[in-house]
Amino acid sequence: MTQPTQTETIVIGSGPGGYAAAVRSAQLGMKTILVERGPIGGVCTNVGCIPSKALIGEANRYHLHKPWSSLLPSDSFAEAQAFKQAVVTKQAGGVHFLLKNAGVTILEGEASFIDEHTIAVKQAEREQKVFFKHAILATGSRPIELQALPFGGRILSSTDALSLSQIPASMVVIGGGYIGAELGQMYARFGTKVTIVEGGRQALPGFEADLVAPVVKQMEADGITIITGATVVEAEQEADGLTLHYMKNDVRHSIRAAYALVTVGRTPNTDGSLGLERAGLRAAGKGLLETDEQCRTAIPHIYAIGDITKGPALAHKASYEAKVAAEAIAGKPSVIDYKTIPLVVFSEPELASVGLSETECKAKGIPVVVGNSSFSINGRALAMKAAEGFVKVIANPASGLVIGAQIVGAEASTLISELALAIEMGATAEDLAMTIHPHPTLGEVTMEAAANAVRKMASQ
Repeated sequence: MTQPTQTETIVIGSGPGGYAAAVRSAQLGMKTILVERGPIGGVCTNVGCIPSKALIGEANRYHLHKPWSSLLPSDSFAEAQAFKQAVVTKQAGGVHFLLKNAGVTILEGEASFIDEHTIAVKQAEREQKVFFKHAILATGSRPIELQALPFGGRILSSTDALSLSQIPASMVVIGGGYIGAELGQMYARFGTKVTIVEGGRQALPGFEADLVAPVVKQMEADGITIITGATVVEAEQEADGLTLHYMKNDVRHSIRAAYALVTVGRTPNTDGSLGLERAGLRAAGKGLLETDEQCRTAIPHIYAIGDITKGPALAHKASYEAKVAAEAIAGKPSVIDYKTIPLVVFSEPELASVGLSETECKAKGIPVVVGNSSFSINGRALAMKAAEGFVKVIANPASGLVIGAQIVGAEASTLISELALAIEMGATAEDLAMTIHPHPTLGEVTMEAAANAVRKMASQ
């Protein structure tokens, strides 16, 4: 073992939470070490958010230009994979630059706690001991593996699905959540015959049915078969494909496909060689760590952020928590506030939600006014051939405050930010309605939805 190193803050994991925490810690004047066992940038940059969105974008472009393109799907997919890798390389390089520019020391290797103030970083031929004053755990998550469908061969994880060298003729996707919907639709748009098997009553569970309907309509137009209320039993792999068996309404069914993609969720990386128990920590239900309003665990000088804590496993949630944790270590009064965490699905059309939904308000007995406006009457949407979808603005009828919003339609992932800001700053529906939006733009749909809510409140 080499000479021990000392640092004020150590960050374990370099994903969106880890690198943001390390950069902010260094900016606040603390000596900071970042430990990463894999590629810098973590899952999101290398095998998650970034590569998936690159391939989704390329699939949509291929689908749009297919009638006039001379490229075969296989050639187009090869180009898409090359483009994806170029984007990943550039993004990972950017993360590395940010860390280096901030003065963060990077240790490549696997971190394992020795005690609550010491970790060992296992590298290829040596082990580096690090003494730390504070630690931020940002170890992320990995795809859940089903006992009946262990990864390997023709059974793919989401990571595997982003690295196929050729377009498969067919694919069955187990799990119709946002990952399954995004990747299933991406492959369908490149020409794969896709079947989605979902255990719940609808694809994209967790979103209201009226929001999901336009996405399902487009999926079916893309040739995707969606089977709901089904439970996978087993898969039989052969040299050229597999047969998936599932139960629906107490009847056994089978599907033949080239590959099966399992997207039933993710599990936190709090187990294995990390050795949390040696630091006095124990993960709660589902492997998550309990934290307070400053991301502090039960051990006061050890913080946890991102997928290993409660709440949605989202990159932007991790980045937000990262800054709070680093600032808390520096003695600043920063605390977390989850009022406006946007949820986005990069389907076609896109889905986005922030704050409370109409369904949640009804369940909690919260009176609301819902303002609606459709993309079908928006000039910009019509010009883009993207007239499917709508915006909902959820407002408190007494105060007029915007407390939630949902969008299904073109560029919903971008449009939702205005509504998140409205909730965060305490804006009213009238504030949104009276804000001059440029014409012709998709943002006018938000303005019209807010104006619709104002009219409804005035008539009550």
